[in-house]
Amino acid sequence: MNDFFETVRKFLNEYLPHQRCLSENTIRSYRQALNLFVKFLREVKGYTVTKIQFSVINRETLLEFLDWIEMERKCSSSTRNQRLMVLRAFFDYAGIIDCAQTSLYMDSLNIPVKEEHGKVVEFLSEAALEVLLQQPDPTKKKELRNLTFMILMYDTAARCCELLGMRIKDLRLNSEHPIAYLHGKGGKTRTVPLLSNTVKHCKKYLRIFHSGEPNDSEKYVFYTIIHGSQNHMSHDNVSDFIERYGIMAAQKCAEMPKHLHPHMLRHTRAMHLYRNGMPLELLSQFLGHASVDTTRIYAYADTEMKRAALEKITSKEPDTKTSTAIWEDDEDMILKLSGLL
Repeated sequence: MNDFFETVRKFLNEYLPHQRCLSENTIRSYRQALNLFVKFLREVKGYTVTKIQFSVINRETLLEFLDWIEMERKCSSSTRNQRLMVLRAFFDYAGIIDCAQTSLYMDSLNIPVKEEHGKVVEFLSEAALEVLLQQPDPTKKKELRNLTFMILMYDTAARCCELLGMRIKDLRLNSEHPIAYLHGKGGKTRTVPLLSNTVKHCKKYLRIFHSGEPNDSEKYVFYTIIHGSQNHMSHDNVSDFIERYGIMAAQKCAEMPKHLHPHMLRHTRAMHLYRNGMPLELLSQFLGHASVDTTRIYAYADTEMKRAALEKITSKEPDTKTSTAIWEDDEDMILKLSGLL
């Protein structure tokens, strides 16, 4: 077996499952991407399997492959970016095995991901979020549960499945720096700090719903009661109450999105953190993304909103008889519109 395919074997069978601890589904996705790359080298570049070596691959080859999956296979920008991420990870590993292949990893880093213009990040403004959290009635037991779920989901930017799978032992509320453990994709666990207000709501919730349970209990934090017994709360249950509160909030706040779903709270927290200055690399870790490139969607969404705001300003034709352009005496505005600020 040549060096290329030997590295592929070790990457898929040893590195990803045992060192990266990725799930079977994720490894399957990596395998599919590498199979597609080999298919391209054979069918488009004309290499036989025995001729496929690291030496026949360079930056131009990678670019041709990415163009091929877009143009010939009609793949989306999202799929193109995912294939690029797999190749980056593979060449990074190859460089660890043999430093001679590090140049391929550097070449892959110099190929930018494509902006996914059709992908819209929906999130709540701070005003809309405040109104949403005012909808549950915390004097009612079930609504207290729903409110605590939404507060914890926003504060931790958790995926819905991560909160549904959270156990009492995953909450450390009495430590000097309260945290929550979130068990995400691929069996990976990340630690998320909790704000004091979230801690207060969680403690109240645990006193009522888990009275007497030890801190290291394996019981699920959130549950439903069916026929007198506790059951794992479903995603549909969460979707139902969040949608209902969204409809109620829309009657009081015009900024509420038309269709509210659980994942939007995660998007909301991410956008709020990014707008308040959290670097993308740190935000990526906070969200549990495998790559910072996944997190760039928030930077793109924020840029698009700024662009739309500027276009809205510049599209308003000033009445020269009664007023002057708003930027006429504003040097900062002129520089911003010129792209210099």
